[in-house]
Amino acid sequence: MRRVFLHSSLLRSRRPSHHITLPLPLRMSSSYDGPWTARKVREEFFNYFRSKDHTFVPSSSTVPYDDPTLLFANAGMNQYKSIFLGTVDPNSERGKLKRAFNSQKCIRAGGKHNDLEDVGKDSYHHTFFEMLGNWSFGDYFKKEAIEFSWDLLTNVYGLPKDRLYVTYYAGDPQNGIPTDEEAKQHWLSQGISPDHVIASKGNFWEMGATGPCGPCSEIHFDRIGGRNAAHLVDGDDPNVLEIWNNVFIQFNRDDDGSLKPLPSRHVDTGMGFERLVSVLQNKLSNYDTDVFSPIFTRIQELTGARPYSGKFGNDDVDGIDTAYRVVADHVRTLSFALSDGGVPNNVGRGYVLRRILRRGSRYVRKKLGAPIGSFFSSLMPVVVETMGDAFPELTKKQGDIKEILDEEEESFSRTLDRGEKLFDQYATRTKDLGVNELNGADVWRLYDTYGFPVDLTRLMAAELRLGINEKEFEDAQEHSKLASKGSFKKDKADLVKLDVHDLAALEKNDAIPKTDDSFKFQLGNVTATVKGIYYHKEFISSSSGIPADANFGVLLDRTSFYAEAGGQEYDTGNIVIDGATDFEVTNVQAYNGYVLHTGSLKYGQLSVDDEVISSYDELRRWPLRSNHTATHILNFCLREVLGDHIDQKGSLVAPTKLRFDFSHKAQISLPELAKIESMSIDWIRKNVKVYGKDLDLKTAHKISGLRAVFGEAYPDPVRVVVLGYDVDEVAKDIDNPKWRSTSVEFCGGTHVAKTGDIKDFVITEESGIAKGIRRIVAVTGQEAHEASRVANSLKVRLEQLESTEGKEKDTGLKVLSVELGQADISVLLKAELKDRLATLRKSLDKQIKEKENAINKAAMNALVTFFEEKPDSEVYFAILEVDGNAKILQNVVMQGKKLGKTVYVFSVDAEGGKVAHANYVSESARSRGLDARTWASKVSDILGGKAGGKEDGAQGVGVNVAQVEEALKVARVTFSSKYN
Repeated sequence: MRRVFLHSSLLRSRRPSHHITLPLPLRMSSSYDGPWTARKVREEFFNYFRSKDHTFVPSSSTVPYDDPTLLFANAGMNQYKSIFLGTVDPNSERGKLKRAFNSQKCIRAGGKHNDLEDVGKDSYHHTFFEMLGNWSFGDYFKKEAIEFSWDLLTNVYGLPKDRLYVTYYAGDPQNGIPTDEEAKQHWLSQGISPDHVIASKGNFWEMGATGPCGPCSEIHFDRIGGRNAAHLVDGDDPNVLEIWNNVFIQFNRDDDGSLKPLPSRHVDTGMGFERLVSVLQNKLSNYDTDVFSPIFTRIQELTGARPYSGKFGNDDVDGIDTAYRVVADHVRTLSFALSDGGVPNNVGRGYVLRRILRRGSRYVRKKLGAPIGSFFSSLMPVVVETMGDAFPELTKKQGDIKEILDEEEESFSRTLDRGEKLFDQYATRTKDLGVNELNGADVWRLYDTYGFPVDLTRLMAAELRLGINEKEFEDAQEHSKLASKGSFKKDKADLVKLDVHDLAALEKNDAIPKTDDSFKFQLGNVTATVKGIYYHKEFISSSSGIPADANFGVLLDRTSFYAEAGGQEYDTGNIVIDGATDFEVTNVQAYNGYVLHTGSLKYGQLSVDDEVISSYDELRRWPLRSNHTATHILNFCLREVLGDHIDQKGSLVAPTKLRFDFSHKAQISLPELAKIESMSIDWIRKNVKVYGKDLDLKTAHKISGLRAVFGEAYPDPVRVVVLGYDVDEVAKDIDNPKWRSTSVEFCGGTHVAKTGDIKDFVITEESGIAKGIRRIVAVTGQEAHEASRVANSLKVRLEQLESTEGKEKDTGLKVLSVELGQADISVLLKAELKDRLATLRKSLDKQIKEKENAINKAAMNALVTFFEEKPDSEVYFAILEVDGNAKILQNVVMQGKKLGKTVYVFSVDAEGGKVAHANYVSESARSRGLDARTWASKVSDILGGKAGGKEDGAQGVGVNVAQVEEALKVARVTFSSKYN
């Protein structure tokens, strides 16, 4: 039996115990007699392996950007894959590593390893956990690993030896894998009772279907004590639990399934931190330790709920203890994932994070009775406080984590109550119909309109002893995807627009007033009334006659949506009648005061005078705000650095970037760009308030330092946006020169509340688009963080290439050059990296040329020397060590031609899997009937590939590298046949 896992047995599911057996008190033999706090447990692990000459390697990111096979890092070995696979650069720091230790941050949610839906139900499941580990890379093996494990557990942590049990691999004769007698004997040599050393058929680890693998040895602890628990090891008893796993990587499994010993053997261990802490603190549940108790205390302070009492299942009557566990677990996961650059969204790991946040938010609201919107960001500091010393990235990213948590939670808060109300209606209807499954289309509706992840709806249904109809859900999901594809095409080709005749008709129609869109400057939804439905050039009273999935327009008396204007893209979102109608808004345009919402119905109908909820997509609006305010900051900084001649010539404010076109005759130098970017970042760090208010146009035009677009027709009154000063204060003293020290602009767009909300600013492009017009593209917030992450990744790769040589360096530089050119990163850092890359390229080219010249000279000298020593010889044969360089082969051939001698030379390009060959046939040999083309053809029959040329000289490239000696033999025989 083969088992493929990444220390997954440390979190192996066990049936929850309905019967609580109290553990015996721990009689520890450790020299340390203080409390085993979580911090102390981690600290002693680190101290122990540091004393054993291990190198501390910080935990890899929970977000494995460089490993597309993983959603999240779920084991300590992930970052050492290149060592185990033998692909690590031996000259790199990682390649020189022999012994290592750390505590790896792991997340098991989504994908193959997913504990999300089990969290809260029992005492040991977590979506985030720490994995303490030590590694040996071709250094020590089983003997030392086993000694370290036993010594640390019994002498440092002082665990009683009679409550520890170990396993070793029992072997698999059918697959040719022997019993791991070596590990067994090493355990017995520690003085362990033989009946505590147990053979296990499951103890074999494999990275995948092929590749490094080997037996493993687990250490189990009996929480209860006072008994022989050997028969419970690897069973379902929650009180006999695995705490440590030692993996001995000694084989490689080939494609045919056979095992071959590895030339370099490794040790990979993992010990569940939370589980170890529970053992040392003599607790039956991980959640009863001080890993979680500070978080529970803070949850109680924030919610006013009763204290945590550690109940499970039916004993947790009000569900509050379950909620404590879920929320505490989820805030840890979110804090770490976000600190490592994870972002909640609708795709892959981003959607997993969104599910986690929304699942936790619902427990906060429903079970703990607290409002949501900023709950998790208020809870997050206790995670930073308790774990920031071990994982300093938490402390550095605290502000970013808070922003993302608030943004996501606030967005969900606006639909949670409405969605739950709708869920209750669906559940009641299901029970009234006498069935036990929610309609799948209704479940999809809860996701699509109200943002309820299906696993959250499944959880809510389970609380009422209901399931969901999975087939109906999948059908509704598929229908929505198909409709979205069609809608996207329609949006591009058939955007609904009002023309001059429509506007004339509206002006005469008192029943359809101009839209009050002042709510776009506020947060949240608004209740509105449908005033007009526009389809096929007509205003109609109902959507009932409009074909399914067709695009049409909706006019409301008031709206929270932003219509595209001033360079800022439109909002998207939904116009909803809860439980009845969902109109998906895909575009919003304003026509002379009438705001037209374009989109299509997901379900239901709309009629004039319907009361609806206008709900824009806050997650799209958030970066639009940031980018718009950042555009104002950029405009101001350009004037400060380049001069007053800077005039705006165009702009784009999109969710992913901002683009600003302006008048300037020359390319902006890198020092100037650095100053502009730095000044912009300073404005963000100042965190000044952003003020906006309508003023009389004539008065507003007189404000000192005002920036306005030349030729733009502004409304009267006009909205004025000022950084750092209240518009009312400015209006009272419009001539004050101090207004020139800040940004003052006419603008009807949406903006952040304070500049600090922008978080970061990176210029990614500076270019000319017309004579005297320059363009700057920049990113903010999460996009800026991602640009910095990508840039740092490219920088690290460049630094690694600096220590490589030869073809590896050449290939690496070529690939990096292409990626660098395409990367959306800081234009400043890109220029720096390009300069460094160019220097490396120049140096390598020089080395290659010098090496090539030396090899070329040596190859030609070898030919000349040969004929000097054997002047009567007619022919020269050689396999040259020139890595398949055809140019050098030709040079050697031409040297033979000068000497009037026949030549056939070969060279193998092992890395490329090719063999280059070339010949020259002297006049003497041609007179004997030797044709260069025929000669090369005979060689190609052996080497494969193609060959061609003239009668006196030919060349070719073959692919059968292993046949080069045979090809040389054929060349010799062919030549000799003409001289016999």
